[in-house]
Amino acid sequence: MSAATSPEGSPEPPVQSPTQRRVSARVGSISESATLAVDAKAKALKAAGRPVIGFGAGEPDFPTPGYIVDAAAEACRDSKYHRYTPAGGLPELKAAIVAKTRRDSGYEIEPANVLVTNGGKQAIYEAFAAMLDPGDEVIVPAPYWTTYPESIRLAGGVPVPVVADETTGYRVDVEQLEAARTEHTKVLLFVSPSNPTGAVYSREQIERIGRWAAEHGLWVMTDEIYEHLVYGDAEHHSLPVVVPELRDRCVVVNGVAKTYAMTGWRVGWVVGPKDVVKAATNLQSHATSNVANVSQAAAVAALTGDLTAVDEMKTAFDRRRRTIVRMLNEIDGVVCPEPEGAFYAYPSVKGVLGKEIRGRRPATSVELAEVILEEAEVAVVPGEAFGTPGYLRLSYALGDEDLTEGISRVQKLLAEARD
Repeated sequence: MSAATSPEGSPEPPVQSPTQRRVSARVGSISESATLAVDAKAKALKAAGRPVIGFGAGEPDFPTPGYIVDAAAEACRDSKYHRYTPAGGLPELKAAIVAKTRRDSGYEIEPANVLVTNGGKQAIYEAFAAMLDPGDEVIVPAPYWTTYPESIRLAGGVPVPVVADETTGYRVDVEQLEAARTEHTKVLLFVSPSNPTGAVYSREQIERIGRWAAEHGLWVMTDEIYEHLVYGDAEHHSLPVVVPELRDRCVVVNGVAKTYAMTGWRVGWVVGPKDVVKAATNLQSHATSNVANVSQAAAVAALTGDLTAVDEMKTAFDRRRRTIVRMLNEIDGVVCPEPEGAFYAYPSVKGVLGKEIRGRRPATSVELAEVILEEAEVAVVPGEAFGTPGYLRLSYALGDEDLTEGISRVQKLLAEARD
């Protein structure tokens, strides 16, 4: 019996039965984290003896402040932390999150509005899982962090990208959001400061977007993980504070990773309406149970301490921000807006694509990133990972000398580009 063919005459792929399918379609469709993949490749090359400088991972190069490490060491010796604790988080950490949220955002919440999670990624996934039913649409401003659309899909939702570019400082407006809204839209994802672009929305822009969401009865998830990393005249404003009528349909995700150089400690949290937080807590009780108690104790120390160490890191990031933007904009064909927050530069490299560089003509930012890694031994993340081809993301959360050396290598390489 002959194989079935498509209308074009080519053989159709065989239909697999559930017993033949080794990996579920749901999980098999997930893409690897592009940022972690680039970081892993850079580290592997360095381990092999190559002098690779990595601009891939969004990870502060500073150690976790000593007082936080001391609190963790003390917790290790306390037997009460050697056992299971409440799935939703230690009461003392929830209380610290309540106080920190009031201090930093002016947002009044209660412990019942808080779920402590294994990092920001788990917070994002569990919040979407609690909010979305199959087919619900989530408007996702692009460029977006690579995890957002994957978490939405895992939760059964449909990400709907809305693209902004360098001409608007990578900020979307209400008209773009309204054009993307359908009868299936349930959630708007809002991120300020942004990964990967460093864009920060003004209070007036946040108010317009928030009131638009409220007018149409939408939910909003807002990621505030970079709230303390804003520069110059930019300010961070929490959306449910600016638009309080959204409070009952707004979920805030946050964590200690970026602010306190604690990426490896894996502590994030969800702040939201009590019913959503309770549902997400139920999910976590079956997925991972409580976050590691030692990490939670460290997070308590971080949130109840002062922000001196944070301010010192921010000063270094600001210096590096200005350096990387200046050096990138010195390259012909590269346009890099000045980021106002986080620790990423997101230059357009469209003016370089298609040019000959050492015998190769990279046509995409993926291909250009490969050339830069192989020829200049510098690791960057291509814009395709963030939903916008033609760009590169470079984290400037690395030492000043490495930053200057790495961008100098890219400058020298791209100076060879010819039509």
